[in-house]
Amino acid sequence: MPDSVGGAFTIHRLLEAMGRLGASDLHIKVGIPPTYRVNGILRPVQGDPLTEDEADHIVDPIFPEKLRARFESEGGVDFATFVKDDRFRCNVYRSGGHINAAIRRVKSDIPTYEALHLPPIYNDIVEKTNEGLVLVCGVTGSGKSTTLAAMIEHINKKEACNIITIEDPVEYRFSRARSIVSQREIGIDVPGYPQALRSIVRQDPDVIFIGEMRDHDTVLAAIQAAETGHLVFGSLHTADTMQSFNRILEFFPKEEHGFIRSALATSMRAVCAQRLLPALPEVGVGMVPATEVLLNTAIVREKIRDGFDEDIPSIINASIHEGMRSMTYSLAELVKAEMVAVQTAMAFAPNQSALDSALKGVEVKAQTLVHRVRAAGKGS
Repeated sequence: MPDSVGGAFTIHRLLEAMGRLGASDLHIKVGIPPTYRVNGILRPVQGDPLTEDEADHIVDPIFPEKLRARFESEGGVDFATFVKDDRFRCNVYRSGGHINAAIRRVKSDIPTYEALHLPPIYNDIVEKTNEGLVLVCGVTGSGKSTTLAAMIEHINKKEACNIITIEDPVEYRFSRARSIVSQREIGIDVPGYPQALRSIVRQDPDVIFIGEMRDHDTVLAAIQAAETGHLVFGSLHTADTMQSFNRILEFFPKEEHGFIRSALATSMRAVCAQRLLPALPEVGVGMVPATEVLLNTAIVREKIRDGFDEDIPSIINASIHEGMRSMTYSLAELVKAEMVAVQTAMAFAPNQSALDSALKGVEVKAQTLVHRVRAAGKGS
């Protein structure tokens, strides 16, 4: 349980304490104390639960007045705010007639692939791709935004490009290096993703970053931009590469699926899925990513176009030498590198039997842990 943040609960005190506590998120809800997420674990602050009046007004000092009307009509808004040197992404929403908030701390420095413990293929994808669509997918809190920021920053530092981002809200701020970077925020610079994407091709972009692909118009515009020679990065709220294709198709009527499959087969360059796992203490960071990477090789293009998505996992498993990687492969790699505990990897494994097989031959102490996990499962 985190220590008291000092004095009465105020939003500024709560946000300022996040860096000291190593918290990634803060949750505000009536009836419970303010609650942080630290290394993936929810930890309430010491103190009394928030009253209805406190919960309904605690975020007032950081709430943008220009969003009040939208909040009242839609029941929720996203925005970013600064407190001292820290930036925060805020989602404020109504629940049970009261105001709740989920606030994420966004680090000011944009990390490198190495700092994020991402595999080398991420660097290859960015450096060897000049056009097409690159997707990063994952569940909430999986680090998608940070990974995409690292990709964009890599281009910013290495290439002379015109980069345009469309975000809701803007999270990481890019400073000019070799590229020109224009960051457009939904609700401030443009009404929505579709409107921004309709005009973006007239702004001479080399690279387009779409904060979230969440509707038909946005996905279609992203595909069209990728097909016309632009390098497009986007995120999807899906757990793995297979779900990403299903989610994209869900945005379109069934009679258009053939067209969309053909367009994806042509324009897709890579799909990267990830999840964050608690790291072992000696690693020195709180969380590390387990990743799944699909590259659009000739056989993958054929499977996407013809609708044989169920063959893709087997292709990934057979294409490790090309840089592809399954979630099971990544989890086993993290265990072998002594970055995560076997129990943790097993808890996140999409197929525990496959992970158990992948860990055969790991040094004795890791093998022992596998057997402990298996024995514990039999005893429960």
